Amino acid sequence: MNIKAYETKNEKIFVIDGIVEVRIPLKAYDFLKKRFSDEEIASHGEPRELKHHVTGRRLYYIHEKTGIPLIGHTAFGIIDRGTNLIQVRPISGCNLNCIFCSVDEGKSKTRVTDYIVHASYLTSIFEEVAEFKRKHSPNVKIEAHIDGQGEPFLYPKIDELIRKLSQKADIVSVQTSGMLLSQERIKKLENYLDRINLSIHTLDEKKGKILSGTTAYDVDYVKEICKEIANSNIDLLLAPVWIPGYNDDDIKEIINFGRKIGAGKKWKPFGIQKYVKYKFGRKPKDVKAMSYKHFYSCLSSIGKELRLFPKDFGIVKCKSIPKKFDVGERVDLKLCLYGRMEREMIAVGRGRVIQVVNTEHKPNDFVKAKIVRNRHNIYVAKIRD
Repeated sequence: MNIKAYETKNEKIFVIDGIVEVRIPLKAYDFLKKRFSDEEIASHGEPRELKHHVTGRRLYYIHEKTGIPLIGHTAFGIIDRGTNLIQVRPISGCNLNCIFCSVDEGKSKTRVTDYIVHASYLTSIFEEVAEFKRKHSPNVKIEAHIDGQGEPFLYPKIDELIRKLSQKADIVSVQTSGMLLSQERIKKLENYLDRINLSIHTLDEKKGKILSGTTAYDVDYVKEICKEIANSNIDLLLAPVWIPGYNDDDIKEIINFGRKIGAGKKWKPFGIQKYVKYKFGRKPKDVKAMSYKHFYSCLSSIGKELRLFPKDFGIVKCKSIPKKFDVGERVDLKLCLYGRMEREMIAVGRGRVIQVVNTEHKPNDFVKAKIVRNRHNIYVAKIRD
């Protein structure tokens, strides 16, 4: 555990592994330091407040002893969408502020809370879901896909998580912008990680900074990382989002670049994504989203092989873990954590987490609610009248 510390007028602040910010009132710290080391205070000192060091938002550290399940939410934990690919989400938050981000990550106007999950806890729940699937489909290959609402490589224990998952899954893949990768890390992971889906939306330096929403974005660095991955044992998939009016000409350039460096040794080398306007996502000025028909027509005009299908990645339907709540079911819930957005809370019930929306209630309140969503074991509830 790497710890850095500094003080403000009223607080002692510890930054653990560059991501978890522990804030303790100076008066409490002055009392605690008489008996405990800084590492002990940073780990267990109270009263304290946790913040995400990159986003500055409230942060919850979720481990087995918290009693918070890892199934039921989209921001953290495990997501089973009824295939042999299981999504693994260890952390929320992002070091970029992409102007088209579907979940308004980075410097956000809508997100107020972040989550980070203990690696062993995450791995154990992944194993439970994977074994359930193998029991019902003995010959299926299970893929652990590390993604999230943000950048997975912000997770301090990402290398450990990848190694652990490689012992439980047949395939391990991860999505990333590439900015937090290095030649050294790629070499460390190439015996554990099968594929990197890398989001690169342009090869132009100026445009890269505009699309990523930060002057810290370095296209040349990301290009070098792409080359390192392509020359390693890890497969490389380039996954640009096509934003009409912004990077129309860049898509062909990215494809030519990927072919030149040898992306896609085992799987398809490109995963061109259509920009979609989401209710709480970012909407670049003057961008009109393409229809799917037009999008696929444009892809076909560049190359017939660019349209992707689940079979291209060995993704097959596979029995989902059982649902614990029915849509329309009336439930009594205890609220445990603040949700990702204002007026949202997270409750726990029947071994699942439930997102409770449009509420002014606080943690530890009991509420009467109705389940309004249960697709893919992701649960949303509304307060009953």
